Amino acid sequence: MPGPLAITGGEPAGIGPDIAISAWLRRAELKLPPFYLISDPAFLEQRARQIGTPIAVAGATPERAAAIFTQALPVVDCGVAVTAKPGAPDASSAPAAINAIDRAVADVLAGEAAGIVTCPIAKSVLYRAGFSDPGHTEYLARLATERTGRPVQPVMMLWSPELAVVPVTIHIPLTQAPVALSTDLIVRTGRIVAHDLRARFGIARPRLTVAGLNPHAGEDGTIGTEDRDIVAPAVRMLAAEGIDIRGPLPADTMFHAAARATYDAALCMYHDQALIPIKTLAFDHGVNVTLGLPFVRTSPDHGTAFDIAGTGKADASSLIAAIRLAARLAQHDAPALAGAR
Repeated sequence: MPGPLAITGGEPAGIGPDIAISAWLRRAELKLPPFYLISDPAFLEQRARQIGTPIAVAGATPERAAAIFTQALPVVDCGVAVTAKPGAPDASSAPAAINAIDRAVADVLAGEAAGIVTCPIAKSVLYRAGFSDPGHTEYLARLATERTGRPVQPVMMLWSPELAVVPVTIHIPLTQAPVALSTDLIVRTGRIVAHDLRARFGIARPRLTVAGLNPHAGEDGTIGTEDRDIVAPAVRMLAAEGIDIRGPLPADTMFHAAARATYDAALCMYHDQALIPIKTLAFDHGVNVTLGLPFVRTSPDHGTAFDIAGTGKADASSLIAAIRLAARLAQHDAPALAGAR
């Protein structure tokens, strides 16, 4: 793996600092790859004491992180003195979170980090501070586009050993999903998923399955026409490009064990159609992966959990899974990333 992973601190009032500390404490037991956290070192030391796990924190640069990692948690300063308390975001929250993302992207595009793992942010906190992007993923895509000069379409994949799903439409009201859905959007999403499954996951011929929007995938247009008129043409176009793809299929028969064994990723038409099955199967160890970026980015598949921040109760399983997956994907990503710089 080329260099350590960069972990962003996320919302400092949330559980991001807690789970990063917990993951580092288990580094030897779990044989985790070297990583560094982008945050405020003094704040991290205070939070570690607060959750009852005082640790050695060392100010670091990406170049020195791997050497420090075995003895202390390497922390690259985010440039903000964090004053937020657990569960109580303050004026330092948004700048700390945004600075950490900016630094991580700069590091990975400079070849100093192998990939990025982002701890959860609180979008409402960022919005109040003037943040203009809908969320983490869109901001990362904008930074990548601005810094490489190449347009980026990000695709959200939720991955676990049991199941990988991609919502084609994401954080919009359910009533808007059929309006936002188009043959072109499905085709562009499918191409990116197939490409990244080959290039980063090392799957020589990815198998994709596409869920129908309507019950029974529309029953030939008798229960809604979207599957016949929008989804099916996209599947035919992707198949004509040589992608191994099936659908639209009834979503209610796609996620049992025998069905899951027939594909590598499921394209779903709206947010909950994708996230309900994976969170049922892999609630504690699912990973959010952003496809389509010129670098590896993973994230825990959960939020800031303000109610348990600073208590020591946060489960680091999803962050640990995100770290492991990022390291795995980075092994395949070095040539592609070099071409993006």
